Formats: sequence, structure tokens, C-alpha cells
Amino acid sequence: MTDPQVALMMLGLFIVFVFLGFPIAFTLMAMGIGFGYFAYYDPSRMWRSFERLDDAATTWDSWSTWFEGFLNNRIFDLFVNQTFTVMSNEVLTAVPLFLFMGYIVERSNIVDRLFTTLNIASKNLPGSMGVAALITCALFATATGIVGAVVTLMGLLALPAMLKARYDPSFAAGIICAGGTLGILIPPSIMLIVYAAATNVSIVRLYAAALLPGLTLVGLYLIYIVGRSILQPSSAPKPTDDEVPDMPRLQLLWLIITSFVPLAFLIFAVLGSILFGLATPTEAASIGALGGILLAFLYRAMTWQRLRESVYLTVRTTAMVCWLFVGSYTFSAVFSYLGGEQVIGEFVSSLDLTPIQFLIIAQLIIFLLGWPLEWSEIIIIFVPIFLPLLEVFGIDPLFFGILVALNLQTSFLTPPMAMSAYYLKGIAPPELRLTQIFKGVMPFLLCVIISMVLMYIFPQVVFYLPDLFYGR
Repeated sequence: MTDPQVALMMLGLFIVFVFLGFPIAFTLMAMGIGFGYFAYYDPSRMWRSFERLDDAATTWDSWSTWFEGFLNNRIFDLFVNQTFTVMSNEVLTAVPLFLFMGYIVERSNIVDRLFTTLNIASKNLPGSMGVAALITCALFATATGIVGAVVTLMGLLALPAMLKARYDPSFAAGIICAGGTLGILIPPSIMLIVYAAATNVSIVRLYAAALLPGLTLVGLYLIYIVGRSILQPSSAPKPTDDEVPDMPRLQLLWLIITSFVPLAFLIFAVLGSILFGLATPTEAASIGALGGILLAFLYRAMTWQRLRESVYLTVRTTAMVCWLFVGSYTFSAVFSYLGGEQVIGEFVSSLDLTPIQFLIIAQLIIFLLGWPLEWSEIIIIFVPIFLPLLEVFGIDPLFFGILVALNLQTSFLTPPMAMSAYYLKGIAPPELRLTQIFKGVMPFLLCVIISMVLMYIFPQVVFYLPDLFYGR
């Protein structure tokens, strides 16, 4: 077999092992080292050690020399270097800090206060409880960036309240599932940090580019919620005074100041310090982590148990991301050395696609990959395969990254593998069926598709803020 054929076999075997359920990070490392040993095999390096043996050498000397010769392969040097590169990556340093901030906020009872306040403040709006749930999801998802945590917590908090208020079960479930995924797109997004580290795109420009598309998607969600509540009042009845009591304005203002303002200020402080160049993402993440701890103390929710849980979850998630990077870098280096990227590039170039056609095909592939894989695995493993092709078609990696972030919203919402639906089903009342949740997320899926179409038609939605803040 030629080297490019071995590279394609390597990619095919990896996909097979993923579908068989093998741990992805360790599969990447094992296949990278295994195929890399073949790619970098040099008989002269392996047997050079035996030249030092003499006739009096013991069996142990022979075995240790053979083992030394076996390890005398450049793939092991590559693996060590890639591990060091990942662990010393300054961009990735922000990941554990943002994760810690999110886990602390999740355990600080802030979300409960926020949802209650927004529910009272928006009482006179059509679909007021749905609007409050979506805005709470958006703020909480922005602060944490962890889809499972947002959907689960909001499912425990907001879903029973909406069902008690006689909301259509599908409608209520769709609001929570859609709102919980917004943290992937809206800065400070951990996914965008990982994309920046994998592609060498400026994280600051990525954050600026994601703001308008993120707000556009939130706007489309709100339009759908309010519009359906007006056209179909039975799906979102107006709350009674017993369900949402009236409150004096001063008391409501105090509730907003003590629940909405602190979390919003923390998010805007972190994001603003990055966008206006006052701090690097890592420094801003440090501020956010400290701010999360202070909020937990102010709300009297900080305990040793909660702090320990937050640290443990942060370490576990960060380790997963870092080892995915190590495995992906090793796998990609071997795949490229064997000529796999060149084969894929020549094949795609031979199709004579327009840039729009290439973007649609790439997004369709990422959409399908979103069913069996998490966003981190897609960004770290498969997005780098598309990167060399972006230059061929004249596509800005910044624009491609925002499209991918929008696309990954669909992977959490599309049946039959809609992970946000399964997160919600795990904590929902037994009478709420999975088919009802799938039915509820479909209109929100349409909103995501509309936002992607708007990006294709009006790319300045992505480029306006980065060009305004930082120039072209």
C-alpha cells in the first residue's frame, strides 16, 4: 500500500473505532503512535543499538538493547513534543478558568434568583415565562459554556414552573433545550477558545465575530416564543396572580439589582475586558473565576463541598480537552506526513466546487458528525482537516469558525441524537415523552438554519465588529 492509502485507512479505522465506543482521546493517541511508528520507521535507527553489543553480553543486555532500539523511532519524540506544546499553549490556559467560573456560578443559586426575577419582570409579555426561561438560559449558558449543566439545571428549575403554568409541554421543553446550547456560540465561549487553539485564529476576533450572530439567534428565538404565544395563546397562557404575583416597582427593582445585575456585570466585565484589549482571555478568565467565587460568597452559597466539586469537575473536563488535543495533534501530524491531507485536498479540488458549495458540504459533514461526537471532538479532530481547503476556496477561517459554532447548535437539537433533549429527558417528569421534546426543538432548529442562511447572505454580520474594533 502507498502512504496516502495507509493514511486513508488510518482515518477510516478511527471512525470505525469511534462508532464502536472506544475512548476518543486514547484512540487518537494509539492510532497516531501505531501508524506513526510505521510512517517514521527507520531500520538503521532501530538496529544501531545492537552494534554496541559484544559476544559476552547477557540475555538481559540483549533484551534491554532491543527495547531501546524499538523505542528509537521519531514518533515517540513527536508524541512528547506535541504533549508539551498542548500543555504550554497560552490560549488553552483560559479553558480551566472559564470552566471553574461556570461551575461556581452553577452552584451558587444565582440562576434560581435570576429566573424568578425575570419571570416577574416580564409578566405582561406574551409567553412571559418562556421569555424569562430563554433569557436565563442565555445568561447562564454564557457564564458556563457547558450545555449539559445549563439544560439540566434549567430543566429542574424552569420546566416544572412552566408545566404548572399550563404551558404546552413540547413548547416548554424546546425553549430549555434551545436556550441551553447558546453557550457554545455566545462569548465567552469555551468552544471558540478551543477553535482558536486548533486553528491559530485570534480568539479576540472570534469573540467579536460571534457577538452579532449570537444575539441574532437569541432574537429569532424570542420572536418565535412571543409570536407563538400571541398566535396560539393556549400553548403559553398568561400567568395568574397566584402563579406570578404582582410586586411593587421598588421591590422589583431591588430584585433585579440583586439577581440580574451581578451576573450580567460579571459576564460583561469578562467579555468587555477581552474585546477592548484591557486583558488577555486568560487574564479575563481569571477575573471571571474570582468574580464567580465572590458572587457565591455574596449569595451565601459557597461551601467547601461545592468548591471541591467545582475544582474536580474543572480538572476532569480540562484533562479531557487537553488529551484530545494531544491525540489530535499526533494523529494529524502522522496523517499529514503520510499524505492524507494532500489526497483529500486534491479530491475536493477536482470536484470544481464554488466556495458556497464547499461551505455547504463542509457544514453538512460537521452536522452529521454532531450526532455521534461531542463539539470538542469535532473541533479538535475534524475541523483541522478542512483548514487547508479554506485557502483554496478563499474562505476566511474566522467566518468558517462562526459557521461551525452555529452549526453545532443543530447537533444538540436534531433528532435522533439531540443531546440536549436527552439531558432534559433525564430529569423531566416521566409523562414528558422524548418525542414531545423532539417536537418542541424543531422550530428552534429552523431558527438556527435561518441564522446560518442570514450569515451566508450577509457575511458582514460576522465581520462588522472585528473590523470595527481591530481593523481588517
